[in-house]
Amino acid sequence: MNNNEEKKIENNEEKKIENKEEYQYLNLLKEILERGYLENTRNGITKSIFGYSMRFSLKDNVIPILTTKKVAWKIALKELLWFIRGETNNKILKEQGVHIWDANGSREFLDSVGLVSYPEDVLGTIYGHQWRYFNGDYDINNGKVLENGNKGIDQLQKIIDALKEPKQRTSRRLVMSAWNPCQLNQMALPPCHVLCQFNVHDGNKLSCMMVQRSVDTPVGSPINIASYSLLTHLLAKHCGLEAYEFIYFMGNCHIYQDHIESAKLQIQREPYLFPTLKIKEIRENINDYQVEDFEIYNYQHHAQIKFQMIA
Repeated sequence: MNNNEEKKIENNEEKKIENKEEYQYLNLLKEILERGYLENTRNGITKSIFGYSMRFSLKDNVIPILTTKKVAWKIALKELLWFIRGETNNKILKEQGVHIWDANGSREFLDSVGLVSYPEDVLGTIYGHQWRYFNGDYDINNGKVLENGNKGIDQLQKIIDALKEPKQRTSRRLVMSAWNPCQLNQMALPPCHVLCQFNVHDGNKLSCMMVQRSVDTPVGSPINIASYSLLTHLLAKHCGLEAYEFIYFMGNCHIYQDHIESAKLQIQREPYLFPTLKIKEIRENINDYQVEDFEIYNYQHHAQIKFQMIA
């Protein structure tokens, strides 16, 4: 073995030590592939296991955007800001070049789930509605909360108000739920990430715990990790705190049959260090943040792996 080969092995070992956190995700893919059960589900054959958890540090502005494939973090950010503003009309995302929800907003899909009166791209009382107008009246014609109706509960703003108040920020009740049984039949797709809880310790360190009932592990999970980590960093910045940790609890973790070979490719790759995030300014209102306010530094990643999203 020559010196270059020895150095390469040494560097690879350093990467494993330095970014153990991404191996949590790669080990999940491996576990599903090796011991997952084959299931014939609503929208295709999957291999799945039930129950898994991961922890990602957010200290020192680190943002866990996976490196073993290129993750479209700007798409995750655009969707997150759409949620934050209480939006549910997919046309707004399409105008920004985001197509995550296209299949679920199609005429064919809406009709298939009984939402025949919904205009195309109106997704119903999904995440944004529940975050900002929980159980509020919904205007299907415009794809937003009913202007002159019951506005529901603004869960996100209540959490922001508590986080800004030193006497309230240590509350164990900083919970935001997207799962609303009263309005599930008004949603194009019931929420996959159903609940998150925020916690402050040591005076100013903000962590987020998220629970996800259904995890499309190769396709959705990298976006979910990025999205909730971005949300935690944003709330920390907005409320004068420090982002500390993202904890991720998962229920049904699955890989669609068509994605198995691509998942096998990904687990062969060695992670790089996670990048860092800078949020350039503090806006007065949480609704006012723009994509341009977020900068990612040193995002080194392997090549993109294309997975077809399954609605």
